Amino acid sequence: MPTSRPTSLSTAPPAYAEWLVELKARIHGAQQRAALAVNRELVLLYWQIGRDFLARQTAQGLGAKVIERLAHDLRNAFPDMKGFSRANLLYMRAFAEAWPDEPIVQQAVGHLPWGHNLVLLSKFKDRSSRLAYAARAVEHGWSRNVLTHQIEGRPLEREGRAVTNFEARLPAPGSDLAHGTLKDPYLFDFLDIGSEVDERAIEAALVRHISRFLLELGAGFAFVGRQVPIEVGGDDFFIDLLFYHLKLRCYVVVELKAGAFKPAHTGQLGFYLTAVDAQVKSPEDGPTIGLLLCKTKNRVVAEYALRDSHKPMGVAEYQLIESLPAELQTSLPSTEQIEREIGILDDAAD
Repeated sequence: MPTSRPTSLSTAPPAYAEWLVELKARIHGAQQRAALAVNRELVLLYWQIGRDFLARQTAQGLGAKVIERLAHDLRNAFPDMKGFSRANLLYMRAFAEAWPDEPIVQQAVGHLPWGHNLVLLSKFKDRSSRLAYAARAVEHGWSRNVLTHQIEGRPLEREGRAVTNFEARLPAPGSDLAHGTLKDPYLFDFLDIGSEVDERAIEAALVRHISRFLLELGAGFAFVGRQVPIEVGGDDFFIDLLFYHLKLRCYVVVELKAGAFKPAHTGQLGFYLTAVDAQVKSPEDGPTIGLLLCKTKNRVVAEYALRDSHKPMGVAEYQLIESLPAELQTSLPSTEQIEREIGILDDAAD
């Protein structure tokens, strides 16, 4: 019996190409859902093992040698399955202690890989911070390295702290969203440049490291250009950095100042916002907003300057050298540290 040959594209039935694209999308979606389901089951399993260990430790006073034996026996029983090392069993115990509620897979941490959860476990001692960064990691699909970088930069703690006039200049609820989008300060420690540099040097370095810059700005920012030319009345002007925000649906003009904030800076930025509104934005876009990034600022002076500005803008500081609390720069704790923290002592009777 002759074997059938695949139908060539030239002889394919009508709309075959569109159908193939649709099937591929379904298959990819099913693969992703299956992977997520497997991950949730694995996280739940690790949590259950940790919970059982907690209960038995309380009731029976399990010691360190029991952990050694359990790790050995589980590895022998499941030789093809990773994750049953002594260190990981200790992490399971700490994970269950950190999340005592049973519906763990319904929380954001239940949707993250185990490695992400270990980062959250090591970086934070409070539940609310773990939940906040877990939710952001799920929302934006952060890798473990990106999650670690974000935690060390504390973006959630810096969001919504810039001085702005958005409440008076933008309609609600967009004003709240815009205010929450801006941070203070912005951390540019990834630029590897000295602290005494001018605006153009900072601007050029930010564009060279645009991926890191966008990550620091936050979700939704799309880079449009640097030194964007604007012609007004026959004169040429140049915007330092221009972005478009996909959630706010508006252009964002960023102006860099190597020194302290001065009230006169708002006039220049307001001029650029007027020009972008008149020449660049479409009728569907929201009002263009501005962000002045200064080396330092007097918050009260900034508030006074923005009060009389008729354009929506914010003022924030930037830092070229990383300056973070030491507790946010720690690495994953060793198993010995976990043992000391959770009170597992070597028991010669085991």
